[in-house]
Amino acid sequence: MIRSVYFSPNKAPRTDIPPEEFPRLAKDRRGLLWVDFSGETPEASLPILESFDFHPLAIDDALQEIHSPKVDDWDEYLYIVLNYMMVSDAWESDMDELDIFVGRNYIVTHHDQPMDFVDEVWALYLRDPRHAREGADHLLYRLADNLVTHYMPIVERVDEALDEIEDQVFDRPTPATLQELFTLKRLLLTMRRVTLPQREVLNKLARDDFRVIDPRDRIFFRDIYDHLVRIHDLNESLRDLVGGVLDTYLSVVNNRMNDVMKTLTIITTLFMPITFITGFFGMNFFEPVANLIGWTSREAFILMLMITGLLPIVMFTWMRRRTWV
Repeated sequence: MIRSVYFSPNKAPRTDIPPEEFPRLAKDRRGLLWVDFSGETPEASLPILESFDFHPLAIDDALQEIHSPKVDDWDEYLYIVLNYMMVSDAWESDMDELDIFVGRNYIVTHHDQPMDFVDEVWALYLRDPRHAREGADHLLYRLADNLVTHYMPIVERVDEALDEIEDQVFDRPTPATLQELFTLKRLLLTMRRVTLPQREVLNKLARDDFRVIDPRDRIFFRDIYDHLVRIHDLNESLRDLVGGVLDTYLSVVNNRMNDVMKTLTIITTLFMPITFITGFFGMNFFEPVANLIGWTSREAFILMLMITGLLPIVMFTWMRRRTWV
């Protein structure tokens, strides 16, 4: 889908502009042109992007290759790559690339999948065209700010999930708990690979001298940079917390295994004398011809029952005094 909108002073925004008018509107310094490519094929996007006189390398980067976040200065325009991470309810992450061409009075965005934050900015500008008076660089700020803002709910979800996992670890850890921990660890590593280079992009926009960026608007990009620094710090803290919870999980599992082995050892030890006694007297060793008929009397039977019952109790009391149980 290719959608477009043109904001001109004292006029209602024009939408669904024919692509043939893009070059003319892009040179009109009185207005602001925004063209958004969403899920379009390279064949359909290539002629339109070429009409803006973008460099072939920048066009090829936008249509064919996947890059880490970066900013390229082509003098009359900037080519910026930002990465957007989507996380499902099952903690499955998906990455998409937002390619942005920013000129003095136009902005061209290209992405393979629909992005909520782009739609939010689009609806904001259509609802209140006065935002367009602030220029293309401020529209770039809106897009970058909304993209970074979408990382905070992910961080909060991970934090809440770790709190629940901590309770599970001390209550009743299961293999599913360990699997969820590793899933969160991979998610945080993916977020780190995205936010770290993206932070450098915003740092350049806030400090470097670009022709298409108004020096008075650099403070807005500095604000986004501060947000990314905070998100990166939170990510590092959560990664440390995941490592701590993982160590705790392994310790709890090992302690429970030791308790199980301890219990089984005590049971085995308690029944070992009984097993010896029953095994000894179960042999066909004594016979009446040996004048040992008394061993088969009622008194001998009662005596053996008393020994069999009292011996485990005596051994358990002895182990308890030795603090083995």
